[in-house]
Amino acid sequence: MPVKLLALSGSLREGSFNQKLVNRAAAIAAEAGADVTSIHLSDYRLPLYDQAVETSEFPKAALELKRLFAAHDGFLIASPEHNGSISAALKNVIDWVSRPVGDEAPLALTGFRGKTVGVMSASIGPFGGLRSLMHLRQILGTIQALVVTEQVLVPFAGKAFEGEELVDELPNALLPPLVQRVIELAEK
Repeated sequence: MPVKLLALSGSLREGSFNQKLVNRAAAIAAEAGADVTSIHLSDYRLPLYDQAVETSEFPKAALELKRLFAAHDGFLIASPEHNGSISAALKNVIDWVSRPVGDEAPLALTGFRGKTVGVMSASIGPFGGLRSLMHLRQILGTIQALVVTEQVLVPFAGKAFEGEELVDELPNALLPPLVQRVIELAEK
């Protein structure tokens, strides 16, 4: 049975460099035999995480995302860098998906515990979103996901893509080993 990977970008922007980057990673994963589900966070309208909202009625979109995360063995996540960290949209998804529902134990973390994650970032700046990945690694580690050591950074993203294609040689060379590591560890 092929490993199941969920691919997403933390960007809501149409034409996002991070969406293009994760699309490339998802294509590599599919070519390697993984069963890949790609989603766009803009398709899931979530309120900001609020415990009062959670306890009154868990949002339908959050429940749908939680089920998607739980049904996959691992994730490919492209994180934009917003003010030196991850986007509010990505953090909000992580917050909602990490919450228990129904008879789940408070710290069950069914959407993340033991899941393998590959992280990447594209940025118009010279550091390629490095600061966002440092924060993303910390958050994912806290909720007991296994983030692989490999990562892909795409600096000066405005020049690194031509249309939908990633043309920068270094990130192109680094994506397949990242994806392969996620697949290998998720299979275990």
